[in-house]
Amino acid sequence: MKSILLDMGCIVALLDRSEEHHRACAEAVAALDGPLITCEAVIAESCHILRHLQGAPESVVENIERGVFLVPFFIKDSASQVIKLMKKYRNVPMGFADACLVTLADALGTGRILTLDQDFRIYRWGRNRPFEILVES
Repeated sequence: MKSILLDMGCIVALLDRSEEHHRACAEAVAALDGPLITCEAVIAESCHILRHLQGAPESVVENIERGVFLVPFFIKDSASQVIKLMKKYRNVPMGFADACLVTLADALGTGRILTLDQDFRIYRWGRNRPFEILVES
């Protein structure tokens, strides 16, 4: 059972039923067969975007507490790789959370990702491997 990376856009869409991609993200998650893995940067972005939706930021953190979202990434262990990726994709540009997710892909050996971010069609993990985007946007 391979891990699935989880990006901010899908977390927001899952928790905000008015978001245009809510149904697509919910259906994608329901069809998955692996754990949802993300990083603290994605959690922080999600809580920030959802701050105006009552109870949503708390729900994000509760999903971590319940083990729905797993957060095994620690920046101190991967800072040099994150910096390298941000420099490599400077022209996209690559943000901190995306760099952390690409680093996670390398560490976990998977490019399966739930994202609405089209930049993941440009980013590569491993030795130039494309991401497998698991949600239709």
